[in-house]
Amino acid sequence: MSSAFAKSLSQLRDHEDEASINLHIGRRVRRRRRILGMTQAALGNALRVHFQQIQKYECAANRISAARLLGLAKALQTPVQYFYDGLLDLPVVNGNGECDALGSRESDDLLTAYYALTPSARQRLLSFIKALGDEPALIPR
Repeated sequence: MSSAFAKSLSQLRDHEDEASINLHIGRRVRRRRRILGMTQAALGNALRVHFQQIQKYECAANRISAARLLGLAKALQTPVQYFYDGLLDLPVVNGNGECDALGSRESDDLLTAYYALTPSARQRLLSFIKALGDEPALIPR
């Protein structure tokens, strides 16, 4: 393998890594915003940018600077580390090339509803879900 090819391959991998990091952070911004019930417009107002800029951050069309990430953390009432949580975990990819079931709207809605419960109700729900996992699957015949 030529050194020029190896160098360009390395740069391609670095670029892919950067893109996946930017996408991860954008998804975390979207998830946190949805959990708080905040619109893109409201978040944009808090940061003094248009909602379209928030859209671009969330889909990783635009990178988020360190200063902007700090502003996002303040507006979304979370530590900066939140945006990096799970970054080093390997993503699960299905046959369609889709990734990260936790990034879905359904997952966001589920988390929002879960955290709207009282702590005791959350504990009961969690126990119930764990008990369901212990039951044998019912297969319709």
